[in-house]
Amino acid sequence: MGHRRGLFGLIILFFLFFGLATVGFAEEYHLQYFLGKTSSKANELSKKEKAELLNQIDEVIGKARQIQMKLTQAIQTGEMEIHYQEGKFWVSKLEEDGGLIESGVQQLKLLREKPTQLVASIRLYQSLKDLSFHFNAYNNMSFFSAFVGDLAPEIELWTDPVFYKLYLLPLARSRDMEKEPPQREKKPIPKGRKP
Repeated sequence: MGHRRGLFGLIILFFLFFGLATVGFAEEYHLQYFLGKTSSKANELSKKEKAELLNQIDEVIGKARQIQMKLTQAIQTGEMEIHYQEGKFWVSKLEEDGGLIESGVQQLKLLREKPTQLVASIRLYQSLKDLSFHFNAYNNMSFFSAFVGDLAPEIELWTDPVFYKLYLLPLARSRDMEKEPPQREKKPIPKGRKP
């Protein structure tokens, strides 16, 4: 009976240690980690890091979707004191953001299936870039800034230095290397003979 309790205790300790270790690894891949990778010389990402980068961008897009829905609802329900024409304008911008968010989600899905798709990564970059621009504009409006908060600069950081430098640019470079034909060596012309 004593051996069973000891074994059971060891099993619990093993799972507890393993659980904490995986939580520690999951916390490793945040914005600061990837920003550090962009400034280092060796900015090549492993498969795991690329997958985690896509997961983090998915989380950011999810946050953007929640804010976009809250802003739309706040305008439509009259929670914000906005004139009708101005509210109509902002709702149209928020609907445009909904399209950008959907496009980003689709491109992420494609990149998870085939991480080397250059077109999907360019489209994702463009969606993130446009979302960043719009959310920075919202952040400059006093009645929107409380909703947007720190997400505007966060999207911007995930877009330009992180996704562009660590994912899109290396992918484009690898595609350029594949397209370049192998260079042939020219044989030198012997000096004694006429061509």
